[in-house]
Formats: sequence, C-alpha cells, structure tokens
Amino acid sequence: MAYEEIKQRLRGSIAPVITPFDSEGNIDFETMKKLIDWQIESGSHGISVTGTSGEPSSLTIEERKRVMETAKKAVNGRVPFIPATGSTNHAETLELTKFAQEIGADAAMVIVPYYNRPSQQALYKHFKAVADSVDIPIIIYNIPGRTAVNLEVRTMARLVEDCPNIIGVKESNKDFEHVNRVLLYCGRNFLLFSGIELLCYPMLAIGGAGSISATANVAPAKVAEMHNAWFEGDVKRAQDLHFELMELNDILFMETNPGPVKAALGMMGKITPKLRLPLDLPSEEIQEKIRQTLVKYNLLTEVTS
Repeated sequence: MAYEEIKQRLRGSIAPVITPFDSEGNIDFETMKKLIDWQIESGSHGISVTGTSGEPSSLTIEERKRVMETAKKAVNGRVPFIPATGSTNHAETLELTKFAQEIGADAAMVIVPYYNRPSQQALYKHFKAVADSVDIPIIIYNIPGRTAVNLEVRTMARLVEDCPNIIGVKESNKDFEHVNRVLLYCGRNFLLFSGIELLCYPMLAIGGAGSISATANVAPAKVAEMHNAWFEGDVKRAQDLHFELMELNDILFMETNPGPVKAALGMMGKITPKLRLPLDLPSEEIQEKIRQTLVKYNLLTEVTS
C-alpha cells in the first residue's frame, strides 16, 4: 500500500481531544461529539483520541474502542482521524491497533510502552510487530518524560527502513538535538509532530509536519492559525502566534495533563470538569490562575467564582 496520499493530508494541528466524563465518571459521548465538531469548525486539521490527553490508562479496552468508534463517526471524514492505540501491554496494543484499522482510521498513534522500560531491541520488536499486524499508517509516540524510556533515533530509523507503514512520530521530547536527528536519519519526508507546546513552531521551522498539542483542546483556532500562517509562508505571523500562545501553554501544564485542560474546558462550559483517579483537577490556586489566563485570552468573558 502507498502511504504518500495520507502523508500529504496529515499536516497541521492534530487535536488530541480529551475524554469527557459526566459527574459520575462515565464517558460522556454526546459531549465528545460536540467537542469534535467544535474542533473541526475551529480549523483543527485532524482529530486524535485516547492519547495522553484522553486518559487512556483510566479506560478499559472496551471503553477505548467505543471512544475510538464514536469519534470516527463524529469526524465523518471531514479531517484525518488518528486514534492512539498504544499501551504498556503488547497484546492490548495489537488489539487496539487492529481495531483502529477495522473502523477505518486514517492512521494509528502508538506510544512507547511506559513503566516497564524496555531495551531498544525490545522496542524495535514491539513496534515492528504492531506495524506488521496492520496495513494502516503508524505514527510512533515518543514521550520519555512519561514512559521513562526514549526511543533512540537509530532505533526509529531502523523501524522506518523495515516498516513502510511507520510514517511519522509525535515527539514529546525536550531534546531538540534528538528531534533534529529524527529528520536527518529517518528522512526529511518523515512526518514529525511536536508534542511539546513550546516546540510546535520550532519543529515546523526544521521541516515538521505539525503538532499534536494539548493546548488545541482549549484554543483550537489559535493553534490551527499558527500552522496555517507557517504553511502559507507568513513567518512573522506564525512567530507572533507562537509567542502569543506561550502563557496559555505554560498555565495548562502547571499540573499533570489533562487536569488543567479539563479545568479550563469546564470553566468555558464545554465539559463537566471530571477526571478519573489517580488523576484529578489542579489545586484551587492553579485553577484561579487558569481562570485569569482564560479571561486574558478572551476564552472567558469574565472571571467567575
């Protein structure tokens, strides 16, 4: 299968949509559909679910499948749909990635397994087995701050050489030298997405394809506009938006994602601000800072108690 067509479509701001819960902690599928509509109407270039922002480790396998299926139907082909299908469990990753193919996802995003800290050879075997199990494109998700292991560039390049459907990576990696070498060794046409908010613009500047940024949950139009400006050649506008978004980026990561994002969306009236334990909403002090920042960005019309 040729993957060039989908590689051309997978560009810009891919919004990693949160999983909304009701006050009892059940998945609120109707609200999720509304969030996806809002994202697409706001200009997001793609939709992802059940990634870090979607609290996948708090969901059962069946819940993850239902979220993926519901989101696929809500997107309805308007933009690319890239569910996250990875897990620390190899068999679960295979099952979820195959399910993504069954429901017609445009690609699947597969995280480096967390907690168990596999070797580079074990990571190679894991990702190759996943890629070999499906025909859809695979985007690796490398987030060493949460997985406690980094997928090294040489390992990634080996996977790209051996697995034609591994077409890109979401790099939530603060090591910008590493990120540069991804494109050097995996090829300049390899899709590089930023998962670090303050590196979204810099990654575009070295040839990145876009970002999969939690901030897009809260300010989808601004995040999409930054990418549009860059792709249209308006470098000054893209730079201005990069710096304009910086304070919002910072406030949304004062505690573990997606706690601040869900607090913000709750203040904006988009969701019931609920997480499943062991995650929780940020402290009242941080929530007040979030509220003030939302007002500053015209995402709230007034400060409410």
